[in-house]
Amino acid sequence: MKTISLFGMQIAPVRMPEAVDELRRWIDANERTCRYVVTPNVDHAVMFERRADLRDAYRDASLVLADGFPVVLASRLLKRPLPERVAGSDLAPALFAAAKDKPLTVYLLGAGPGVAERAATNIHDRWPGVRVVGCYSPPPGFERDEQECAAICERINAVRPDVLMLGLGAPKQELWIARHRAKLQVNAALCIGATIDFLAGEKARAPRWMQKCGVEWMHRLCSEPKRLFKRYAHDAWVFPQLVWREWRGTRAAV
Repeated sequence: MKTISLFGMQIAPVRMPEAVDELRRWIDANERTCRYVVTPNVDHAVMFERRADLRDAYRDASLVLADGFPVVLASRLLKRPLPERVAGSDLAPALFAAAKDKPLTVYLLGAGPGVAERAATNIHDRWPGVRVVGCYSPPPGFERDEQECAAICERINAVRPDVLMLGLGAPKQELWIARHRAKLQVNAALCIGATIDFLAGEKARAPRWMQKCGVEWMHRLCSEPKRLFKRYAHDAWVFPQLVWREWRGTRAAV
């Protein structure tokens, strides 16, 4: 698939229907080779700059989709336009909706204890074509425990889901799937952050008008100020510098 180079990431210039179609091709092929999707936003772009392990995880991803509206806006300012934002929290429901004629099995990995189970109930109620075949909320620090990680892979492989959805937060989810994908017998894995919480009703997404205006981040900041303020302030300082440097690099190449 054609990609656009932005901040060192190779982002697919696709709209939501095209992203869903690509995932369906992976699923329908049923090769049980774990291809995974990452969805960069501003925070990812900032981390990408300083973390070699995240750059490696992105390099091995089969599909990179622009989650953050500022990333899409920057692409247009830099004359490398992405057609639209394809957020992980929208991608999962869009994929579920496409399962009306082709049933889909899903495993939910992440979120707090009991949250994925509530998400599974809501998924079954809303999308009859989707069957959640397993849920697991791993303990803190699990990613550093090789035995625990091996056990998680065994749990997932035992039920052979079409899709693994990782709600572990960034960059943990991207690093974990990059490290363990060779052991997983799934057709696709989606790194989707807080989406399991949204599906469970544990957290509320921003109103649709805020999503369309590109200010969903403001809703999240107001919802979790203690956790997010420092991160968002840092990103707001660094990201414009990345855009400026990218623009200068583009000018120098002309």
